[in-house]
This record gives sequence, structure tokens and C-alpha cells, in this order.
Amino acid sequence: MPERDVFAWTTIVSAHIRAGDLSSARRFFEEMPERNTATWNTMIDGYARMGNFDSAELLFDQMPGKDIISWTTMNGFDLDVYIGSALIDMYAKCGNLDRSLSVFFKLQEKNLFCWNSVIDGLAVHGYANEALKMFRRMEREKIKPNGITFISVLSACTHAGLVNEGRRMFLSMTDDYSIPPEVGHYGCMVDLLSKAGLLKDALKLIRSMKVKPNSIIWGALLGGCKLHRNLEIAQVAVNELLILEPNNSGHHNLLVNMYAEVNRWGEVAKIRAAMKNLGVEKKCPGSSWIEMERKIHQFAASDKSHPASNEIYLLLAELDGKLKLASYVPELIWGT
Repeated sequence: MPERDVFAWTTIVSAHIRAGDLSSARRFFEEMPERNTATWNTMIDGYARMGNFDSAELLFDQMPGKDIISWTTMNGFDLDVYIGSALIDMYAKCGNLDRSLSVFFKLQEKNLFCWNSVIDGLAVHGYANEALKMFRRMEREKIKPNGITFISVLSACTHAGLVNEGRRMFLSMTDDYSIPPEVGHYGCMVDLLSKAGLLKDALKLIRSMKVKPNSIIWGALLGGCKLHRNLEIAQVAVNELLILEPNNSGHHNLLVNMYAEVNRWGEVAKIRAAMKNLGVEKKCPGSSWIEMERKIHQFAASDKSHPASNEIYLLLAELDGKLKLASYVPELIWGT
């Protein structure tokens, strides 16, 4: 006979509870080699439904990782909107969307927090279309969204690349609900437009912002420039980022890579010189090592501690010149 798994054991426990045989249910419960949360909840629920709250409480005290559903079951409570909203949010954040939605649909009364939690959970975990459907359902039920709702909705549009829908939602905030967009809403829209290659539109939106754009906004634009190889707008984004984060070498390095990819070595040299003058260097320089004649030779970027460093750098300069003459373009990894 095949060995029973947790699901099979829990089914047996549940069957005895439904038959009203709590003693047999508890016997199988105790014989289980392994229990999960569902098993504990099933047994506690059985005691509670039979009015045996003392046994339910004792079992609850033994339960590892107690959760809210067990607590409410033990006390004989129905889920109200406050406990329900907490459960929806908790399960959504843990990625257990099935359970989050199950609690959501069981609630007779749903507040805005319930709707926001389930929409955000769907959006964050990649169910963009489902998140938008839930938002439309929310509108049909005459629940007024707030700024948090629109952050989740715009994030869903970004994940799914729904540019037109995102634009419609962004306009709906002010036109239909009189909600002024904040930095987070602008960030979602800039990210959406940038990923879609609409970099001029994204820059225009940033310039029109009624609040000061932060590094996240400009970083989203720069990410789009990296993706779509737009040096002109990338330079604008980097200049703004350097004002906000002057010591972040990642922005310089990304621009260096972009210029190198199109063979603009003069610009590469200028940026590197500027970085050196500003004292902006990589915090974790690249390093490598080789073994020659049973000796380990270690090298790090800009390091001159090796005893033969002068000869090494002269040879590197010679090789660099030959590579440029041969029109060699390195395969660079875009990163910050």
C-alpha cells in the first residue's frame, strides 16, 4: 500500500470530523508523520464546530506557526471585514493568491483595504489582467479607489506592457476621481512608457511633473534608454541622476558601456576622466587571477600593486590600440 501524504491524512481527518467522530479524527491526527497548516486548521475547526472550545484552545496552543484563521475558528468567530482584510493582505503578500481570493469572496462586506490588497497581490505576482478585471469589478460595485489603488493598477499595466490602458488609468485618476498623481504614480507611468520605447513621451511626462522627480523616476527612464539604446536621452537622465546621487558610479558606468557599444571611445575616455577627477570609482572593482608556473597572480581594476604592473599596463595599452584599429567592439554587459 502506498505511503499516505499529508493531503491524504488530512482528508481522512476531515472525513471523520464530518461524520461527527472527533475521537477517531484526533487519533489519525496524532498518527500523522507530518502535519501542515491545513491539517491543524481542520482539527481545530472540528472541535470548534462541535462546541468543544477547550480542546480547540489546547490544540491551538500546540500549533506551530499559528495563523489568524485558526484563531478565529477556535473562538467561534465568523470572519468580519477587519480580520478578513488582514487575512487577504497577509496571504497576498505571501503569494498565496488562491487563499487570499478565497477569503475575499467569502466576505459579505468588503472595505477599500480588501480591494486594494487583492488587486496589489494580483499585480505584484504577475496576474496583471486579473488585477485590472478586479479593478473594473470594484468600479462596478461603486467602491471609490484611492491613490494606493492606482499604484497597483498602474503597476499591473507596466508588468503587462499595456500602454494605452495605463494612460487611460493615469488620466482617470484626476478626471474621474480627483486624485492628484504623486511620485509613485509618475514612476509607474515613466517605467511603462520607457519599457515600451516611448522615451520622448516619458521625458515629456517627467518635465510636466508637479512634484520633483526623484532618482527612481530618472532611473526608470535610464533603464528604458539602456533597453532601447537611446544615448541622447540617456545622457539627460544620467545628468539628472548625478545631481541627485553624485557618488553613484553605476550611472557613469552604464553611460560608458552605451558609448563603447557604438564605438564612441572619445566619450568613454571623457567620462572615465571625469569620474577620476570627481573621485567617483567603483566600490567593488573587477578582479581576476591566473596561475603561471605554480604562482598565483591576482589583478584588480586600476590596481598597480603587482611587481610587473608597468610592463602589464604598457602591454594592455598596446593591445587596446590594436583592437581599436581593428574596429573591435567588445560585447558589454549592461549594468549598474
